[in-house]
Amino acid sequence: MLEAYIRERRQQRELLLMTHIVLGYPSFDDCLRTVEAMVEAGVDLMELQIPFSEPMADGPVILRANAEALSAGATVERSLAFAQDVARRFDVPFLLMSYYNILFRFGEERFADAMAERNLRGAIVPDLPVEEAEAYLTAMEARQLSPIFLFTPRTKEERMRALAERCRGFVYCVARRGVTGADTRFGEDLDAYLARCRAATDLPLALGFGVQSQADVDFLRGKVDIAVVGSETIRVLDKGGTEAVGPFIRSLRP
Repeated sequence: MLEAYIRERRQQRELLLMTHIVLGYPSFDDCLRTVEAMVEAGVDLMELQIPFSEPMADGPVILRANAEALSAGATVERSLAFAQDVARRFDVPFLLMSYYNILFRFGEERFADAMAERNLRGAIVPDLPVEEAEAYLTAMEARQLSPIFLFTPRTKEERMRALAERCRGFVYCVARRGVTGADTRFGEDLDAYLARCRAATDLPLALGFGVQSQADVDFLRGKVDIAVVGSETIRVLDKGGTEAVGPFIRSLRP
């Protein structure tokens, strides 16, 4: 189970790292080299995004990556085949990130089957409200997969508790309002928000949206269990190619 892995890993590391890639960007071959570099650099788990035409939670960096992956011919089936390949090759948990339109067209049962058959551990579906997720949650639970829900700074405590009750593995704490990729202020306001998150659930906490540097990661030590790095890895990839990814990941830890 994903939660057990995270708790065991946390006995070895004060803070885990989860990275995010858009499947098919810039190409599937580049994605494979990127995953290999990230695993060699010590990431603890990875989020694989299935490209979608309207990724509403994502900012311009990931939005462009989605658009270019789709233009280059990325499909759900090709993305699942890639996910199966890396889950077989590399000994870290892989999660899927997708938008609900893909699950709806694919079918929740079929999607959960596809994940289980490929040894994927869970999924993040940011535009699926928990109140409308019963079929998805039932399918995930039947296959011992982890549905990950999101807290935001505007989520009330009662709703945090309701989301946490249906969440498995960990809770994804969005660092600020808005979309991925923008700067986040790591300070007292974030401290107070994370304290509310911690009070709402005993599940491990991950924080993403704006984690870009070792200073950001250091700020999160003792506050969350997982730091999520997404848009910044794509910026590094765009600037320096796949060979720049490993050194960047290593730079996030002292």
